Amino acid sequence: MGETQVTAQEGRSAAGPSPIAAEAVTDTATASTTTPPAPGTSGSEPAPGPGATPAPGSGTTGWQARFRSLRRARRPRLWFEILLIAVSYWLYSLVRNAVPEQKAQALRNADWIWSAEKSLGLAFEESVNHAVNSVTWLIVSMNYYYATLHFVVTIGVLVWLFRRHPGRYAATRLVLFATTAVALLGYYLYPLAPPRLMNGANFIDTVLVHETWGSMASGNFKNMSNQYAAMPSMHIGWSLWCGLTIFALATAPWARILGLLYPTLTLVVIVATANHFWLDAVGGMACLAFGYAVSRAWYGSLPHHLPRWVPNSESRLRVLGGRRD
Repeated sequence: MGETQVTAQEGRSAAGPSPIAAEAVTDTATASTTTPPAPGTSGSEPAPGPGATPAPGSGTTGWQARFRSLRRARRPRLWFEILLIAVSYWLYSLVRNAVPEQKAQALRNADWIWSAEKSLGLAFEESVNHAVNSVTWLIVSMNYYYATLHFVVTIGVLVWLFRRHPGRYAATRLVLFATTAVALLGYYLYPLAPPRLMNGANFIDTVLVHETWGSMASGNFKNMSNQYAAMPSMHIGWSLWCGLTIFALATAPWARILGLLYPTLTLVVIVATANHFWLDAVGGMACLAFGYAVSRAWYGSLPHHLPRWVPNSESRLRVLGGRRD
């Protein structure tokens, strides 16, 4: 009996841990490998208290998270967007009109553009200008088109994006802003007179002839705007932005067709009213390409590939609170 009890006790003492103890050890090891330490601490050190001094470099993670959050699509705020657009356009107008009106250089550049188009066999602006000017109702309509739709359609597309595609709004707006910003550089580096102001040319200033207000650089408005900032054409840059945005995001076929027709008609208008060369339109397209490149670099995708809807802050908090993230 005694030998049997001793043998049993020795067997128990030599045996491995119980299943419960083994599970506890396994859970502890798993938790130590899967749970990251608190920012600024190691796995063996307690997290610093509220009044503790952070370790050098401990704010790096916070800044990286903040940077990532800035690049993430978010729901736009109406008051901020109105203020941003108003201030941005005011700065754009201020900078554009502050560029010195280098008349002599602008006229020389216009002569060079005109000669280059002739050498390409594509100097058609003067013929279009005279042909459309012979139809009074048509050219007057184009004068008003040039003066109004440039702003009306652009703002309309921004409002549509804000309401119907909030997840894509910020990225698409960045395209527009980057396009406009680089255009300011073009106005400064390459002053260019529009065709209607060229010396020795036979272009017709349709606004003056028909006494309409189709251009901020004609008639009573000529002292309010830099007349020698024709390259690049933001009428083309903005209208093409509108057209591509509508084409990419609209579902109705007629809307997508109108989206493509809008920049095409704008090109006809800027040429017929003698406000731009067609090469100015090429400059506007190049600026727009730069704008799309900036937006893609920032958001990691083209605007129309981003999600259409994003949750607001309250919904996001509820999702995180319910552990559905």
